[in-house]
Amino acid sequence: MPSEALEKSSKIVLKTLNIMEQNNSQAELVRESEDNAEKERSWKDVKFIEWVSVGVLCYVNLINYMDRFTVAGVLADIQKDLNINNDQGGLLQTAFIVFYMAFGPLFGFLGDRYSRKYLMAFGVFLWSLTTLAGSFMTNYWWFLLFRAMVGIGEASYSTIAPTILSDLFVGDMRSKMLALFYFAIPVGSGLGYIVGAETAKLFGKWHWALRVTPGLGAIAVVVIVFFLKEPERGASEGSGHMEATSWTEDIKHIVKNKSFMLSTAGFTCVAFVAGALSWWGPKYIEMGSALQGNYQTDTISLRFGIVAMISGLVGVPLGSWLAQTLRHRWKRVDAYICGGGMLLSCPFVFIAIFMARYSTGACFALVFFGELFLNLTWAIVADILLYVIVPIRRSTAEGFQLLMSHALGDAGSPYLVGVLSEAFAIMLTKHDSSSSTNSTLTTTISPSPTDEVSFKSLQYALFITCFVEILGGFFFLLNAFYLVEDREKAEQAIHD
Repeated sequence: MPSEALEKSSKIVLKTLNIMEQNNSQAELVRESEDNAEKERSWKDVKFIEWVSVGVLCYVNLINYMDRFTVAGVLADIQKDLNINNDQGGLLQTAFIVFYMAFGPLFGFLGDRYSRKYLMAFGVFLWSLTTLAGSFMTNYWWFLLFRAMVGIGEASYSTIAPTILSDLFVGDMRSKMLALFYFAIPVGSGLGYIVGAETAKLFGKWHWALRVTPGLGAIAVVVIVFFLKEPERGASEGSGHMEATSWTEDIKHIVKNKSFMLSTAGFTCVAFVAGALSWWGPKYIEMGSALQGNYQTDTISLRFGIVAMISGLVGVPLGSWLAQTLRHRWKRVDAYICGGGMLLSCPFVFIAIFMARYSTGACFALVFFGELFLNLTWAIVADILLYVIVPIRRSTAEGFQLLMSHALGDAGSPYLVGVLSEAFAIMLTKHDSSSSTNSTLTTTISPSPTDEVSFKSLQYALFITCFVEILGGFFFLLNAFYLVEDREKAEQAIHD
């Protein structure tokens, strides 16, 4: 009997040890899976299909921003042809951004739950179609409507594309790929000015400027559907086990994330400044150049586009490189780079606005440095969102950030600058009229503003961008206090 009991006890012990060994092996496999997911990769480790996906996303982002700023490149021609003033000219971009930001959260919600590839293909098809239709409009209000509808299509792409990159890559490799992706923004914007102005000049009508990107958009739809790899949500971080929660639950967690909210506030200021300068910059420099006696202003949009492209080619990768190089030493450096970039950009933008009246060359040089420092933020802000928000909420967070940054940023800034310039023009015209009478009471019937008054009124309106840059720098620097804590919370939630 004792021997049987001993044998039975031995079997129980062996069985228990076997179970423990299996559990330990499974736990080790889980840890190994997580370690592999988080393992830093080099360029040579990136698979061909992943390079194809990155190439497709960057190409579509490029033509996305080309389309957005083509109108800015021919704005003066549109205003003359449709007989509209500055506030109506600014409304063209504002209407686009209003629809863009309104549909961003919807596509964010859909992107966390349905096929992101087909949602993007639909969006690109829609904005290509509406851009082409708008090019045939000869009435301002119809043209405004179609420009607004372009925003619906572009919202789908801008909200979803970064989340696909986040599911393909992790760590520094993700930062590098995001830099490539956001590289397309200043380059695409610059090409928009160049293609818009040069195509209009070639065909003699601004309408043709809007017929280039729809053809490129049709190609984009094909490559998205047939060549884009759509990864599992959270695949790069080993978080495929996470299940989607309700939209209200997503929003509740997002708005409580201090790093996300403060980086979004800072990025809103970036969008405000970029929107105002990119929309009114070419026209403003043209006016300043004309006041200098230089009436050969047909190359201003081309030169502005080149400056925007080069500042982006330098600024976006520089910001990403600084972040990747320094964040191992200073964990809060992402916020410092963004805040410092905005504060350094401010004096260059201020002096550039002032110098447009006296030296076009000096103005362009100052614009270059102002935009270079502003461009430091693009890839870093996207990276912050992706590492402080868990994968199942990233598309929703992208949509929320898109809504906030455009609602309070570049949705209103072109229109606001246009309205302010009209108000300043009235004030300056009245002042000039009263000065010319040598304090004699006379009746003046709504005199038209001179070229000098028109320039000064737009100049005063553009100075608002400098104040917003300082505000944005403050938001980013405040973000540094919460960045490390929020990142650690997100990483813990992924691995729980």
